[in-house]
Amino acid sequence: MKPEISIIMPIYNMEAYLPRCLDSLLSQSFGDLEIIAVNDGSTDGSLPILEQYAGRDNRMVLINRSNGGVSSARNEGMGHAAGRYIAFVDPDDWVDLEMFMAMRQAAEDEDADIVMCTYLREFGTHAKEKVYRLPDVRVYRGEEVQEHITRRLFGPLREELAQPDFLDAWGTVWGKLYRADLIHRAAASFTDLEIIGTNEDSLFNIHVCHYARSFVFLGRPFYHYWKSNTSSITSRYNPLLESKFSKLYGHMNSFIQEHELPAEYTQALRNRVCINILGLGLNIISEDYKASPFAKIKDIHSLVSKREVVSAFAGFELRCCTKAWRVFFLLGKWRWAAGIYLMLKVINQLRIKNTRGVDNGTRSNSSGRHHDESGRTGDYAHELLPSDGPRQNSV
Repeated sequence: MKPEISIIMPIYNMEAYLPRCLDSLLSQSFGDLEIIAVNDGSTDGSLPILEQYAGRDNRMVLINRSNGGVSSARNEGMGHAAGRYIAFVDPDDWVDLEMFMAMRQAAEDEDADIVMCTYLREFGTHAKEKVYRLPDVRVYRGEEVQEHITRRLFGPLREELAQPDFLDAWGTVWGKLYRADLIHRAAASFTDLEIIGTNEDSLFNIHVCHYARSFVFLGRPFYHYWKSNTSSITSRYNPLLESKFSKLYGHMNSFIQEHELPAEYTQALRNRVCINILGLGLNIISEDYKASPFAKIKDIHSLVSKREVVSAFAGFELRCCTKAWRVFFLLGKWRWAAGIYLMLKVINQLRIKNTRGVDNGTRSNSSGRHHDESGRTGDYAHELLPSDGPRQNSV
């Protein structure tokens, strides 16, 4: 008999976190599920742990393969999924025991194609909820899905610019429950991070949400997102990140053109280009990039002087930003690289301070990723900051 829910989990060197995650899944109050664990060429003790769990619970489906990256692992997991619903969980995170009971019930009650819950950011010593300014339950149907969800995945508009830390908060695949037939209808799959560098989640959600007829938001933090340690926050410099971001923008722009989407989608994407100056800038100032401050400032100037960035800033609505972010993005618009560099140094110190001492240092890069793929810092650098910018010290 087929399970109701298939939970797909890509794993690469996550032995320190697997038991916590698997225990939370196998203890769900909704038990009609399968866990498709894709061991993506782990070199630590992940595989024996998975084999142990699979040996005592037949709901575990273990796929052992050579390393191919998180996108490939998720795609393979989807190919084996038998459930009416599909969910994704990262192996260093965990979920509340009522999560899938509540989300599946919401999907059935509202005949929803997608159900999304909120999440807690777990720092080890404390947790912080990611607070969305929405009712506890919000149902979107028909064109509302496109207006409020799909377009938002391309980038923020107007008052949404006041919260740049929410750039991809809607775009994660974890914390969502999808009807399997929606994914099949959209022919959706994950793009290789070797190509786009980041945001494979958002690109996947753009495809499925475009075909979704209904979307339910649950303002309940069922998902526990484990924040990385300090060494991961100050992640390795990726010299290819900028070119990969450009390819990501190209994929998004192609989708806009192919589906003849309204002009506001293009403006939203341009706003994403502006906001991503933060993530790309943090990559440039990385301590792992052994260049002088002068050379890094020169790189920042080259970044903000690119034609597509200058064009994006021309239509960027600075008045919608809060004061601190208005200063940062104004520096980007003016191409004042030295000022951007100094603000990035402050922002980076706040990021490190917010996570210092919350892990024992055993965590590898982001879940399911090979060592040469960008981790969560590359994907969600903005999510580590408060919505009103570097003045505050909370996230």
